[in-house]
Amino acid sequence: MQERAKAFAPAGISSFFEICDTTKKGRPISKPDRIGARGGGFVIEKGVLTEISLHRAAKTSVRTFINGRLATEAETTKTVARTLLERTDEKYDVRIEHKIEVPVGAGFGSSAAGALSTALALSKALDLTCTYNELGKIAHAAEVKCKTGLGTVGAIMLGGCIITVEPGAPSIALIDRIPIPHDYVIVAGVLDGIRTKDVLASTERRLAVNAEGRKTLANILANPSLENFLVCCLEFAERTGFMTERLRKLVKLAQKAGAIGASQNMVGEAIHAVTTLENVERVVQAFKHVLPEEKIVVTKIDFQGARLVG
Repeated sequence: MQERAKAFAPAGISSFFEICDTTKKGRPISKPDRIGARGGGFVIEKGVLTEISLHRAAKTSVRTFINGRLATEAETTKTVARTLLERTDEKYDVRIEHKIEVPVGAGFGSSAAGALSTALALSKALDLTCTYNELGKIAHAAEVKCKTGLGTVGAIMLGGCIITVEPGAPSIALIDRIPIPHDYVIVAGVLDGIRTKDVLASTERRLAVNAEGRKTLANILANPSLENFLVCCLEFAERTGFMTERLRKLVKLAQKAGAIGASQNMVGEAIHAVTTLENVERVVQAFKHVLPEEKIVVTKIDFQGARLVG
């Protein structure tokens, strides 16, 4: 017997965030579903397509492939798989194939998209009965445990321009959206990656992020327009010290080309600019002055969220 299933999860660009993994008294939160982040960003049409194939075996094994290459790291995906496999008494040889359409490690939430699409596809292949939020909680817990993210899973389950007002796993977090036209486009320019684990482990960086993250959320909620959202997020990137001179140049190029606004991917040395469909080519050409074509990502905003396909 061999079972197959496919799922797609859109990538999620975080524009600002506040780390929420301690109580008001500063004590660590032990339950993964209560750990998360306040923040906001964009869910995009490019993401992670995951195909699961499994067959009965004498011993359970899990192999993960990313764009055709055996990925021995992919710990977040494997954590999701192990959690779901514990719900069956059968033993399986599981093959997980991720097709990732966005740069890895540059603030596109590829680990969250991989985890969530794995949860959806493997649950289907194993014929488990799980709700969407249940699977989201499993993916969220895996992200928290592996320190690859804090709040992206909930966002990519919904789509759009996201504001996470209160942290936690899906069904616990309070997530809102800024209504925006469906034909707006994200043009991202990618320079380099920043390890999420390094940011979460740095006490100094965490203090700066949390102080500015809370202010940014308040300023956005006071005027929840797309234009104000992007201005506030750009200020967050500057005040937390994430912004580099190379990124400032990209922001200025996007603004000069007529983008609605632009800010930095959290966390990565990358910029995401929001523009109208008619103005996309001007922003792309502006980025091409300083970036090779393969470092420019053009994508519409996703309003559907993660789903089974095929």
